[in-house]
Parts: sequence; structure tokens; C-alpha cells
Amino acid sequence: MQIETPILEEVNSIHKFIVNESTTLLENLGLSGESLIIARSASILIITVLFSMFVWWLSRKIMITTLHQFIIRSKTKWDDYLVEKRFFAAVAHIAPLFFMDFFVKIIFFDYPIILKFLLQAINVLFVAILLVAILRFLSAFEKILSEKPKLKDKPIQSYFQLIKILVSGFMIILGLSISTGQSPVYFLTSLGAATAIILLIFKDTILGFVGSIQLAANDMVRIGDWVTMEKYGADGDVTEITLNTVKVQNFDKTITTIPTYAFISDSFKNWRGMELSEGRRIKRSINIEMSSIKFCTPEMLNELQKITLISDYIDGKEKEINDYNTKNNLNKDDFLLNGRHQTNIGLYRQYILAYLRSNTNINPDMTTMVRQLPPTAMGVPLEIYCFSKQKDWVIYESIMSDLFDHLFAATSYFDLVIFEQPSGRDITETIKGLKP
Repeated sequence: MQIETPILEEVNSIHKFIVNESTTLLENLGLSGESLIIARSASILIITVLFSMFVWWLSRKIMITTLHQFIIRSKTKWDDYLVEKRFFAAVAHIAPLFFMDFFVKIIFFDYPIILKFLLQAINVLFVAILLVAILRFLSAFEKILSEKPKLKDKPIQSYFQLIKILVSGFMIILGLSISTGQSPVYFLTSLGAATAIILLIFKDTILGFVGSIQLAANDMVRIGDWVTMEKYGADGDVTEITLNTVKVQNFDKTITTIPTYAFISDSFKNWRGMELSEGRRIKRSINIEMSSIKFCTPEMLNELQKITLISDYIDGKEKEINDYNTKNNLNKDDFLLNGRHQTNIGLYRQYILAYLRSNTNINPDMTTMVRQLPPTAMGVPLEIYCFSKQKDWVIYESIMSDLFDHLFAATSYFDLVIFEQPSGRDITETIKGLKP
């Protein structure tokens, strides 16, 4: 390793002074010849090591103790993160290395092979400390950005992970270049030749990076989003998006770790649209037994007119039906199927709709309807479709339960029966009824 001319002149002058003074001191102690040379080199080395340790202690004292106290008292927050990530503790190692680099040239001036090896070791150590300092600085910078309101839900961590990988790769190549004496271009060329192996080793990292870029560019997933991914058993809030994985905290407080690229290659449900909307959907059916559906008699209509929510509807509908039957000369008194009639299930539908519109917990500005689905072996489904104003899970479930509590209880007033699968008790009672 070549020493530059200005440094060489400085080293020569300091070397001569130290060698002359140490030689004189050791000769006064009675040493001479080879033993004097060894003792001189050893004593200078010990003094240098001790002084380097003192410089290291002093730099840590200044960087960590004094500087940390100043940072704690400051009002800014970004420097607190540098302290938390121990950035200054890494920087404190740089000053002793500069000191050792200078004095090693003096101590081993007469031993070029040893000098070259030690200078390479110091330079590699300097690169390693610089790498640690940069990584800690990036970690602190990442935390600063992640707390910005506009960036809280962005996959900042995955971007910084990629930057750390690139910086680490560059520093490793630089360290290999210093230790072997080869140009960094030589190692970059070797990496190019081993591209296939690199792609195989870093396949997950590359796919994860591509996935995180696409997630961010298309705004598919943010930190804090409620996502459902049945393939991985995930149903909860996204807590972390990294280069390789997305962490989802399920509602049972378990953590599901999903590969980042899976959000591109597989399907998932993001509930953010619901959370940003004006309501949370209620979609549930009540199955009515088909045998309980019938035309309403005048007596039944008179009874149902007592229900305030649908009394006006019954009057209006009955007038419309009577006008239609009279106009078309249809006499429903002769035979029930002659002419139009109101049905108990139809009035029940209108009651549910009126009840939803009168409920202050239901958003009237969003779709509200009650529809009849195709009959099945489970009866005729009446589907309630509306949106709750409250989106909080606990409140939402309470609103929906209260709603259906009322609707289940109201069916009997319309002479309707809710379908239920026969239970063991039903079968037992039937058998008892058949016995003589």
C-alpha cells in the first residue's frame, strides 16, 4: 500500500523524532542492538494502543454523554431518534481509527509488509463502522418519516430495507476491494456473471420489493387497513409492511405474516372503502315458511292498520286494489283468487322497509331495501339490505342485533312463521303425538 508523498514527509519527520527520543531513552536503560529495536517498536505500539483507547473513550464521552445530554434538552425530535438508534455511538469509533491509521504508519514504517496489512485492516474496519453508522442513521430517518401524518400508512419500511440492502452490498464490495487490492469494478463484474445465482438467492426479496412498489403505486394496502385474506387465515388490521412480508393482526390478537407479493398474486378483501364511506352494510335474510304465506282478510287488514308505520300504506294500497277490481269487474267475494289482494308477506316487507327508514341508526342516504330472494328448501328469504351509520364493530353488531330482535318478534303479528330445521325435540313430540 503506497503512502502519499506529503504524508510520507510528515511521517518521516515524526518517525525520526519518536525513534530518536525512544532510542535515547532505551539506551539509557541499557538496551542495545536487536533488543533495543524490538523494545522500541513494542513500547511505541503499547503507547499508541493506550492513547487510541483514550481517544476512543474521549470521543464516546463527547459523543454519547455530552452530546446526548444536549439532545435530550433540545426541543427537536429527530435527534432523539438518532440517540435511540445509537448513531452517535457508532460515529464515536471513527476518531480512534484515524488516530491509529496515522500512528501505525509511524510505528511500522520500517516494516512495509506489516504496515500494508494493518492499514488494510484499519480501512476495512473503518468501512464496517461507516456501514453501521449509515444503517443506524437510515433506521432513525425511517422512524422520523413513518410518524409523518401523510406517510403513516405508506410502506416506508420496505423502501428503507431495500436502501439498506443496496448500501450494505456496496460497502461489502468496497471492503473486499480494500482487503484484496482489486478494483470494485472487478467485483461488480463478478456479480454480473453470477446474476442467475443472485436472482435465485434474493428471489423473495425481489418479488417483495416489486410487490411493495405495486401496493404503494396502486394504493392497494396501507398500514392500518382492515384486510381479509382467507387463503392465509388473515382477518384484521395491517400493522407492518416490509420488503418481504405484511403483518396482519387478527381480531383475536394473533399475528398472520403474509408474503408481500401475495397481495399482488392472490385475491384479498380490503375494508378501507367501507371505513371511508358513510355507513357499514347490513345484509341478512329472514327465512319465512312458505305455508304461512297467505292473502290478507278484511279482519287481518283492520288489525294491521293499528301499526302506525304502515297504516297509511294499507289504506292507500287497499284503495288502489278496490279501484282496480271495480274497474275490471272482478268480484273477489265470489272466489278469493278473483281480483287483487294484499298478502301478509307483502305487508311484512313494507313494515320492515318503514321500520328501517324510521330507525335513526340506519343511514337514509345510502341504499335501503327489503327484497324477496328465490325460494329454497329453507323457505322464502326476505333479505334486509341497508347501511348502519356506526362503523365501529361493537356498535355495529349491537345495532344489527337490535334490528333483527325486533323483526323476528314482529313476524307473528303478520301470521308468518320463521323457518327452522326440525330439532330432536320436534321429532320426539311428533312421535309422542302419533302414539295411541
